[in-house]
Amino acid sequence: MVKLSVIVPFYNVQQYAPDTLRSLRANARDDFEFILVDDCSRDETPDILERAARELPGAVHLRHETNGGLATARNTGLDAARGEYLTFLDGDDWLAPGYFTQLVDSIERLGCDFVRTDHVQCTARARSVHRVPHGRRGVVLNPRDVILPADRSTSVDYAYAWAGIYHRRLADRGLLHFTDGLRTAEDRPWIWRLHREAESFAAVGLLGVFYRRGVASSLTQIGDVRQLDFIKAFDQVVRETAADRDADELLPKAVRTYCAIISHHLGSIERFEPSVARKLKSMSAAALKRMPQGVLDDALDSMDVQRATRLRRLRRRPASAEVAA
Repeated sequence: MVKLSVIVPFYNVQQYAPDTLRSLRANARDDFEFILVDDCSRDETPDILERAARELPGAVHLRHETNGGLATARNTGLDAARGEYLTFLDGDDWLAPGYFTQLVDSIERLGCDFVRTDHVQCTARARSVHRVPHGRRGVVLNPRDVILPADRSTSVDYAYAWAGIYHRRLADRGLLHFTDGLRTAEDRPWIWRLHREAESFAAVGLLGVFYRRGVASSLTQIGDVRQLDFIKAFDQVVRETAADRDADELLPKAVRTYCAIISHHLGSIERFEPSVARKLKSMSAAALKRMPQGVLDDALDSMDVQRATRLRRLRRRPASAEVAA
């Protein structure tokens, strides 16, 4: 049986894919498979992956005929995966040698549904360690118990799918698939569902993933309409959390986080194209009106003055202005 399936989507990353693939080779084992999903790249990435399919032990090369986005590409990999455990990597990131063996050893030692890990963020030549926002390491816990508190960063705010490893039973329960078509913030509904519905998890102080931040082709750097999919993503988080048995406890966290993300985008609105900036304002105003209003009131009261003022001003935006925008 395949011990570990690694799902790696690629899209127009010819500059970075060779580093990613070299790091996979430095992690290869006879019982590991690397599912390389080309999401209809238009540069030299397909040629690079074709060579990797011949040269990288355990490589499985899949290609989309149309670009579907990161969430859809990951789902393609999940559907093809055969491993007892599953993990992810993005096509412009890389790994330390032998990292995956340590990752498998961690989850087998702990015996839980999933394990979350720290990572190294790489921006140009700068390196910084980013840790799972949970203090207890190597201890198996109920993931529902670490969603709160609402006013602090918790495990659901550390939404990187590649920062961890997941037992196949989660995939069999439908907990590892992403919302098809989401082009940004695809990890947010995913991490919330995982923490609400999985039974056990642990955080470990294992470093081995190097996350390349500030890539010019990344959606986080492009101010086009695809960025607005964060609204669809957080609408899903709020909707699904509202249906949870502990909705009264969990909704304040979901709504406050949604508000913080809206405020963040409004605070850097100049990076968006003018038409997208207008749409951001109108869609965000409509999103505030969809939220549970009492929970929203409490969330705004708990935020700092600058963010709360910005969001209250947007909340008062008349419906006619939203439609016109």
